[in-house]
Amino acid sequence: MTGRRRLSVKKKKKTTKPRAKKTAKAKAATDLLVVESPTKTKTLKKFLGRKYKIMATKGHIIDLPKSKLGVDVENDFDPNYMVIRGKKKVIDEIAKEAKKSGKVYLAPDPDREGEAIAYHLHSRLSGVNDNIYRVTYNELTKTAVKKALDEAGPIDDDKVMAQQARRILDRLVGYKISPILWKTVLRGLSAGRVQSVALKILCAREDEIDKFEPEEYWKVKAELLSGEKNKFNAMLHKIDGEDFKIGSEKESDQVCGEIRQQEFAISSVKKEKKKRNPYPPFITSTMQQDASNRLRFAPQKTMYVAQQLYEGIDLGKAGSVGLITYMRTDSVRLSNEALGMARNFIKERFGDKYLPDSPRVYKSRKSSQEAHEAIRPTSLEYHPDEIKQFLSRDQYRLYNLIYSRFVASQMVPSIYDNISVEIEAGKYLFRVSTSQLAFDGFQRVYKISNGNGKNGDDESQVLPELEEGQKVKLEELFPTQHFTKPPPRFSEASLVRELEQNGIGRPSTYAQIIYTLKNRKYVNTEKRALIPTELGRTVNGILKEHFSHIFNIEFTAHMEDELDKIEEGRDKWVDVLREFYAPLSDTLDEIEPKLKEIKAQTQEETDEVCEKCGSPMVIKWGRNGKFLACSAYPECKNTKPLNGENGIEELDRDCPKCGNKLVLRSGRFGRFIACSTYPDCDYTEAVSTGVKCPREGCEGELVERRTRRGKIFYGCSKYPKCDYAVWNKPVKKECPSCGHYFMLEKNTKKDGLHFKCPECNFVEKVEEEETAERLENAVK
Repeated sequence: MTGRRRLSVKKKKKTTKPRAKKTAKAKAATDLLVVESPTKTKTLKKFLGRKYKIMATKGHIIDLPKSKLGVDVENDFDPNYMVIRGKKKVIDEIAKEAKKSGKVYLAPDPDREGEAIAYHLHSRLSGVNDNIYRVTYNELTKTAVKKALDEAGPIDDDKVMAQQARRILDRLVGYKISPILWKTVLRGLSAGRVQSVALKILCAREDEIDKFEPEEYWKVKAELLSGEKNKFNAMLHKIDGEDFKIGSEKESDQVCGEIRQQEFAISSVKKEKKKRNPYPPFITSTMQQDASNRLRFAPQKTMYVAQQLYEGIDLGKAGSVGLITYMRTDSVRLSNEALGMARNFIKERFGDKYLPDSPRVYKSRKSSQEAHEAIRPTSLEYHPDEIKQFLSRDQYRLYNLIYSRFVASQMVPSIYDNISVEIEAGKYLFRVSTSQLAFDGFQRVYKISNGNGKNGDDESQVLPELEEGQKVKLEELFPTQHFTKPPPRFSEASLVRELEQNGIGRPSTYAQIIYTLKNRKYVNTEKRALIPTELGRTVNGILKEHFSHIFNIEFTAHMEDELDKIEEGRDKWVDVLREFYAPLSDTLDEIEPKLKEIKAQTQEETDEVCEKCGSPMVIKWGRNGKFLACSAYPECKNTKPLNGENGIEELDRDCPKCGNKLVLRSGRFGRFIACSTYPDCDYTEAVSTGVKCPREGCEGELVERRTRRGKIFYGCSKYPKCDYAVWNKPVKKECPSCGHYFMLEKNTKKDGLHFKCPECNFVEKVEEEETAERLENAVK
């Protein structure tokens, strides 16, 4: 081959034209860069130019099969990987391009999942191109990407094995334990290695709330007068130097009577300046928490919007720009370049008094991946207000939050003037504490709710000048009755914090965990609180009783640590799986003979008798909630809706036909809205999905309907004026590919639960969701 090349060069010395053509052809040779998401390609093309051909895998290309377990538990958990349906064409197109490319750079996301995608693609390209490299970058900027290409190297096998271990762990739980649930409760339910622990946490809190008995207590506030006009308030703090509890109105009256006989004098005045340091820049969990608290974003929405900001936003003349660094991270580390950028910005924008003497360095958790950076803007040049016209409302709000948090993290502390005053009245000691902002510091850009105050009642008042030994006059006492409150329910933000603090899950999983719990109807959201449903508590009860060692907070956190050890090369993936599977296998063997007994425990006996065969009716779980069924099933298949509060839900709407209240009922073919006076009034209407009809000019909504044979479909509420209809349920979920305002929820045997865009046909799969049909096939 070398000889032929030299020979051809010698022949070309006679003329320059052929040589010019050959040189042009060599220069035209391109390298191939393969990313995970197609939306990144526009941003990358802007600064990589024609030298690189950019293609996307559109997520994973290879996975365990859907129709069976796909793991040989008898042979060191050997996985049986298969090409995902629809991805053969993607692989073939990438292979075709790789064959004619100089070098191939694999650039899926810089995490375990991305490493696995790179690994599987590399295995498919071996022999096609020998120059294959792995590149990782934390931001879509010209500097970061070109540096990554210069430092391209091999695939991290340890990281791949950690992903493989995680995937097999989740598959074992999904395919081994979920069938227990649909055999004993309801088909289609699922258990998840991390999901079920999150459910356990929610149910444990709900149990605490149910068992809680409020206790009465009283607070006493004194209105005091200093001088002639200066009034201020103080709370009763100690009695005889001890903490106290006033448990009744009678006790309160007695205490207040004694206090009124006392003289009041200032016993202590303490003034101090207190610093409040800025928060670290965002990691995934803190971004989700802050976005939930400040913006009312669900974790999944936060990640969706952050993904858009990371992959690139079209900023007009500037083109497509990746505005933030990679959004799945548990590291608060900032690069030297980022620190310099922040310090220059603070000095220029706010002056030296807002700039600390040296950069602030924050410590990450022990298990965090320090190769990643915190979530931050890629450049402070793009101020949120200056590019607002190019951003959607959600993009602007989240980007502004990330931008402000990053800048604030490198600013000086806020300073508060704290005053604490104690007032003696015999054996009674009153206290008032105030905290006033003296210097805003980092709060110039990132506001917080208050200073450091622990007593919200006193913090806001401005105290008059007071001195120790000074006499003050009691103007009035205000005793108030209170009752102890149960522990609060978890919000999405506080659940993420709880999972993180317990070492359960990782940055990339929090949003999916909460989404799955809601999607499975294991929890409902009410006033931003996550409340376990009766179904969720039933499922948790079974898992808690029979799989307590598997769905255990400490054990789950331990398994997460083991996955980290695999990634660090300190543990073998097969050993970790053996440790997990041994107790699981034993429990599955023990539980198999008990399935009928467990199922009986999930059913409720009633006094009602089956009108068809005379057997007792029992309450069972169905797709649409509880219903009555004959206990002689399968000999007698009589069923009917469950009357009472479990079967009918009153709505805050009046019947347009008779004026009485409307109710939500459950029938054989699902839910429907009907008049509460049925059968006197036979008004009914379909349940709306809340999705506006997409047909141009139509003002209707897509509602649940049934064919003559009872099959559910979704059509326009303006029918027959508008005949738009679809078989699959429309869901208010923006398409990640084209931005269409709704997607269709589908559940097929081959693809499982997924969402499909009716506009561009983009498919988004729901991770770790295994349908009942697949589970049944796996067991068979």
